[in-house]
This record gives sequence, structure tokens and C-alpha cells, in this order.
Amino acid sequence: MKQLDWAALQQAAKDAAAQAYAPYSQFPVGVAVLAENGQIFTGCNVENASYGGTVCAERNAIAAAVVAGQRRFQALMVYTPQTKLTPPCGICRQVIAEFFLPDSPIASCNHLGEQQSWSLQQLLPDAFTPTYLAASTKIEKDI
Repeated sequence: MKQLDWAALQQAAKDAAAQAYAPYSQFPVGVAVLAENGQIFTGCNVENASYGGTVCAERNAIAAAVVAGQRRFQALMVYTPQTKLTPPCGICRQVIAEFFLPDSPIASCNHLGEQQSWSLQQLLPDAFTPTYLAASTKIEKDI
């Protein structure tokens, strides 16, 4: 894998955060994902008055890439204008595990220019992935 352009991912994630719809939490998040083909896709969080209807930036970015035909990714960058760097939430980690390799870099940056990186394996050890379903024994029910 070639050297990642973290600056481009940071800027794309920051630009996406500027579009966040976060009237309830006041916690805008932007994400940039780098597809295997080199394209960058972005997403922002979109909150809903029925909180369960909220969709995180990570899932929106991955969904945008999937709509464009991408299924494999090299890296993911989260941007928040927060002092504490923010990793993906639990449900996003599971969605990331669907499309990224365990050693894929997942990073977070903020308005102060700070950055922290993890591998997906560090964020979600022993992730439940499609390999578990492929290797599973199918149970037939008596009807």
C-alpha cells in the first residue's frame, strides 16, 4: 500500500463536519474514507429528533462509497472540533469491520491539528465479520 495522504483525508473530513446536522448534540462530526481505488468519500452526522434515527458520519461516508460501487477501503479519518480526539462509536466500528481489513488505519483529528491513529483490530478486537457467517453451520428448523 502506498503512503496515505493524511492531510487530504483531514481536510475532507473537516469539510464534511461543516455540513453536519447536529442541532441536539451540538457535536458535529465529519468523516473521510479512502477507497481502495484512491477515491475519497465523505459523510457527516445527521441527527434526528427521534434520537435512534440519527446516522453517524462514518456510516454515511461508507454508504456514499457503497452507492458509488466501492466495497474495499484503505483508511478512515474522523474530524471533530473537540479537544479530546474522538474514535468511531461502537455501531460504526462494526460497520467499518464489514468493509475494512483488521490492520486498516482508523484516525481521528481535531481543530487543533492533533491526530491519533488506531488499527481496526485495536478498536474492535475479534470483530464479528462476514467470515463468521460463511463458516457457520446452518440450523434447519422442524416445521
